[in-house]
Amino acid sequence: MRKQGHETQKEVLAILLNKRAPLTAYEILHEMRASQGSDKLAAPTIYRALAALTGDGRAHRIESTNSYLACTHEGHEDTAVLAICGDCGNVEEQVDAAVTSSLEDLAQTNGFRPERHVIEVHGTCGDCIRKDAS
Repeated sequence: MRKQGHETQKEVLAILLNKRAPLTAYEILHEMRASQGSDKLAAPTIYRALAALTGDGRAHRIESTNSYLACTHEGHEDTAVLAICGDCGNVEEQVDAAVTSSLEDLAQTNGFRPERHVIEVHGTCGDCIRKDAS
């Protein structure tokens, strides 16, 4: 059973890496069913794989769109900053230890102990800005 879970995680991660765009769990499910030629796979299996992938930092959950993206900065311990373009949907991942440190300091000024950070910045990417300008 455990081996099967790891295989599912590998498949889900491969789909996220291939698409290089945020996908919902149901979009991932659709991709996996198509590649396996079977409807036997169920959504809870995908959600378990995504929980494992986000839990160990191999993928990120985009809270505002309830979608997932493969981590592009492997092995980082600091919070990822996800810049999400409202025009094309592209998501850029940045990691900066100073951002995480600043958030920790800010939260602790009122005695708050953060457990996790979710940093999403919504706007327009450079490609879309250039496209609109021309």
